[in-house]
Amino acid sequence: MRAKKIEGIEFVRFSEEFKEIKLVKEQKKHYLELLLLGDEQESMIDRYLEEAELFVWQKGAEAIAVACVTDEGAGVCELKNLAVKSSYQRKGFGKRFLNYLFEYFKNDFRLMLVGTGESKSTMAFYESCGFRYSHRVKNFFLENYDHLIFEDGCFLRDMVFFKKELKTAISGRK
Repeated sequence: MRAKKIEGIEFVRFSEEFKEIKLVKEQKKHYLELLLLGDEQESMIDRYLEEAELFVWQKGAEAIAVACVTDEGAGVCELKNLAVKSSYQRKGFGKRFLNYLFEYFKNDFRLMLVGTGESKSTMAFYESCGFRYSHRVKNFFLENYDHLIFEDGCFLRDMVFFKKELKTAISGRK
């Protein structure tokens, strides 16, 4: 599945549908503009960016989407950030990127978590990708962000977690 390496970047070829998705290991802040679409406060991104596996979907020389996934232990990973450039949104790129991540991680993890605000459209998106409700963290956005967060006209207070079983997964990282 993995093809070539360039200093700090590993290019991952999965199928022609995905063209080039790269796993970035250094200079991750280079993609901050896209990361901020998925998590609007830089200090929150800083909490997970260095430990996360950062995937960048390229279309030619343009980065069109990013995803950050962390190892939470016990066969569980967490999607910390998924963002698609605005001109590519609502065209299936987010769902296809998630399908890529499910396939990429299925042999290393048994379960993927994702936490999001209580926005109906975002929750519906994750449910349409096979995630199911797991739990919530009360007042997460109030206690961890330095400003009020609104998404789709909704004030975000709690972090709502969803989970997805990864098929044929084995427990733990290799």
